[in-house]
Amino acid sequence: MPSSAGLGEPVVAIRGVTPDVKALDPILISGREVLPLVEGGKGINVSNGESSGAWAAAGGVATFSGVNADLYDENGNRIDMVYHGKTRTEKHHELIAYGIRGGIAQARIAHDIAGGNGRIHMNVLWEMGGAEQILEGVLDGAKGLIHGVTCGAGMPYRVAEIAARYNVYYYPIVSSARAFRALWKRAYHKYGELLGGVVYEDPWLAGGHNGLSNSEDPRKPEPPYGRVAELRKTMVECGLGNVPIFMAGGVWWLKEWEDWIGNPELGPIAFQYGTRPLLTQESPISDAWKQRLLTLKPGDVLLHHFSPTGFYSSAVKNDFINELCQRLDHQIPYSSECVGDHEAELPIGARKRIVWVTPHDRDRALGWMNEGFTEALRTPDSTLIFVTPDKAEEIRVDQVKCMGCLSQCMFSNWAQNEAGTTGKKADPRSFCIQKTLQNIGHGGDVENELMFAGHNAYRFGADPFYKNGFIPTVKQLVDRIATGE
Repeated sequence: MPSSAGLGEPVVAIRGVTPDVKALDPILISGREVLPLVEGGKGINVSNGESSGAWAAAGGVATFSGVNADLYDENGNRIDMVYHGKTRTEKHHELIAYGIRGGIAQARIAHDIAGGNGRIHMNVLWEMGGAEQILEGVLDGAKGLIHGVTCGAGMPYRVAEIAARYNVYYYPIVSSARAFRALWKRAYHKYGELLGGVVYEDPWLAGGHNGLSNSEDPRKPEPPYGRVAELRKTMVECGLGNVPIFMAGGVWWLKEWEDWIGNPELGPIAFQYGTRPLLTQESPISDAWKQRLLTLKPGDVLLHHFSPTGFYSSAVKNDFINELCQRLDHQIPYSSECVGDHEAELPIGARKRIVWVTPHDRDRALGWMNEGFTEALRTPDSTLIFVTPDKAEEIRVDQVKCMGCLSQCMFSNWAQNEAGTTGKKADPRSFCIQKTLQNIGHGGDVENELMFAGHNAYRFGADPFYKNGFIPTVKQLVDRIATGE
């Protein structure tokens, strides 16, 4: 994991405001003309059937999360995910089975609430554990209830084939024209008639996992217009000039994007909202989470590289994120033998085994130990991080309890293969993403869990719509957005 995990304050793109906003004309999405307003899918249980059903009922495109979606009993009570398997592989299959049943349940709820209005999409992370099995299982068990599949977090080549098997539209999430071209050439050209749209997700402004490539600087955000224009140019070359592009990440007031609406260079455009739907009455997040959103200030969301997926992601800077940053601050390189400037002995662990570090780093390490950070944990990059005994035990337990929620995990070294491992050392600089997202999604402490959010989340506190702590219904929010604000 690179040392740039904590990347400071990204530049927030605030565009020029005009007094009048062009009318939002309906566009064709997933076989029906609807408002070009899309609810972004947020993983685990943050976009569920109730919130997405309400968005569709308001005439837009709703998206519920197909990532380990909640399952309910006959009385409407949530069924806790309890693992009975002894191995990671056994728990991995249990999680997939639960996810399929939960996804079907959320699709049914969304369908019932929508009442035939709007469109209902399902969001899947391609790098989640069992992504293909879950997608197929939910589409099979909820036939006719889901109109489209949105998929990102990786290069989802097979999502088109799977969607076509169930005659639903698919919507890849990309952050560059180059990524879309690769998907189109390798697989999507075979199923072009069901490509419902392409989601351009701004990798510097969107919340959750972002698609920054190795050639892009996380500290130097690029304006989205040129990147989306390049995406449209690529789509035109592929014969997709009339396929909508969903602009996602950094969208707040539509009057700030007026030059995108009806722009022939960009073609059909819809606007996707991931962060704003968090603060609605139908949103399933806790009241504490909602209140925390109203207090955010510019710079309170951090683009970082801690996720066990290996992707960059954006989350609120709270005690959870601060502790992960602290692990990097308490990090030094080491060698198993005396070589080069690694000439100072440092005893670590219960057995006081000797590793070799620079004299300067030895002094730093001894200082951290004196402050209570006595446990030295080895990383895959031949470095040591120093944490408290309690944190070291938490990391160890979380790694042991891994349930295979990802296709491969840097934190636990799980991989979705016959060996059940990446073959690499587990990385203690990361965390169990399933644990923390389940915790915060079900009422956990907002200061000590991962809280994904887009970089414009601070605008909740400045937007007059939310004055005096007002929390709208989804219908009120959609109506407000349609006015330009």
